[in-house]
Order: sequence, then C-alpha cells, then structure tokens
Amino acid sequence: MPRHSESRKLPYSARQIYDLVADVARYPEFLPWTTAARIRLRRPLPGRGEGAEVMEADLVISFKVFRERFGSRVTLLPAEGRIETEYLDGPFRYLQSSWDVEDLPEGGCSVRFHVDFEFRNAVLQKVIGVVFDEAMRRVVGAFERRADALYAER
Repeated sequence: MPRHSESRKLPYSARQIYDLVADVARYPEFLPWTTAARIRLRRPLPGRGEGAEVMEADLVISFKVFRERFGSRVTLLPAEGRIETEYLDGPFRYLQSSWDVEDLPEGGCSVRFHVDFEFRNAVLQKVIGVVFDEAMRRVVGAFERRADALYAER
C-alpha cells in the first residue's frame, strides 16, 4: 500500500497550478510513464461551487515491460483549490489522490499532493514498490517543470 505526500511552494498562482493539474488530457505531453489520456465524460457538480465538475478519464501508463490502462473519476473543485481522484477500473485494487493549492500572502502558492494505491498484480506492486518514492517525486517534479515551461517569465 504505497502512500506518498508532498508539499511545495511555487512562484505561480494557485489558479495556474490548479488549471495545470486539472488538464488531464495534456498529461502525456509531460508526465513520466503516461503514454495516453482520454476524457470519457465531464459533467457539472452542482452545489460545490463555481466551476465544480466531475470528469471520468482513462490514462495509459507504461513502465518497463508493463503497459496498463486505468480509469479514474476526477472531482474538480476550483473554489476550494482541490482536485480529488478516485479509481474506477484497471490494474489497481484501489487508488486515491488529491491536490490542494492555495495562494500565499507573500505571493506564489502552496501545493500539497497525496496519493495512496495498491496494484492487483503482486509483481507490478513489487516492481513499483522499489522505486515508488522516487517515481512520485518525479511525477510532482514533472508538474513543476510544466508550470515553469508554461508560466515562467521569459
């Protein structure tokens, strides 16, 4: 049951980072091991604030000899600066993740990421377990580099 939590301060607005994380369809452009993304559906989420919606998405992840597709439900809560992900189908027993972003008084924003999952396949779980923390740092780093590429002053 790998779990990982990480916090960072970034020199961008919370909205910029929120929009970057919420743009699941663009993940294959910058996210390690993500080879494809498809949005199945999007629908508004009434009563959860302006712009709240639920998205169902498929990602294809390739790691070493493994290539797996999984589906997830992504709850986008821009008024709260929160994105929650729940597992729908694929190679996991379960998967939950969340991103929380908030503007800081001194400028920039605080970003908190948490993920908890377990694979059904014991071999894949063992392979991932060996490199899990480093892999999660690379994933969070990929979002940070993407923010730099999109938002840094040139």
